[in-house]
Amino acid sequence: MAVDAGADALAQDFVQFSVDSGVLRFGEFKTKAGRLSPYFFNAGLFDDGAKLGRLAQFYAQRILASGIAFDMIFGPAYKGIPLAAVVALELARQGRNVPYAYNRKEAKDHGEGGTLVGAPVRGRVLIVDDVMSAGTAARESIAIIRAAGATPHAVAIALDRQEKATENGVDVDHSAVQYVRHQLGLQVCAIARLADLLQYLESHQSDSLGAHHAPVLAYRQRYGVDD
Repeated sequence: MAVDAGADALAQDFVQFSVDSGVLRFGEFKTKAGRLSPYFFNAGLFDDGAKLGRLAQFYAQRILASGIAFDMIFGPAYKGIPLAAVVALELARQGRNVPYAYNRKEAKDHGEGGTLVGAPVRGRVLIVDDVMSAGTAARESIAIIRAAGATPHAVAIALDRQEKATENGVDVDHSAVQYVRHQLGLQVCAIARLADLLQYLESHQSDSLGAHHAPVLAYRQRYGVDD
């Protein structure tokens, strides 16, 4: 999907916001795949009302700019639950009111029962999550949505790491995002990508953040995927 200059500006603003919020950090971090990454994105640190509200604005702007058609939002447990709620709220504030739902990890055996909470899962569903590491969460969400009789249509995430996924501990030639797009057939939009982070660091060569450009670039050259 082509990204226009305005969308690039949105990505740069989001990276700055993530750095300011302590969500995006630099150093040496071990990833789920066992790699040593020079940066770490922890969406759980969008941990107060102001940060969560601003995050929702970024999601809503990117979703609306993407042109993706959808009828409702789904938030996979657990991080996707508050994200789905605040994004639905922000979309409504921007004039696009849609229902949302989320799942429980364990089925409720009293009251209304079941694993789904919120609006009935119908039509084309947009899944909202923070990042995508292996596509596992997306597959689980797809199964839940299809079981409800709806169509899993697209995924919105905060950051696309643009790096090779792993299968059984072995690197593969596609990223989790590419897998979801090409193998599972869902559209994916991300507020920002690793390429945007590199652009941000390059623009800060004159201050302390610029020192992180080289290690992040080296990581991308080693584990990155072609768009």
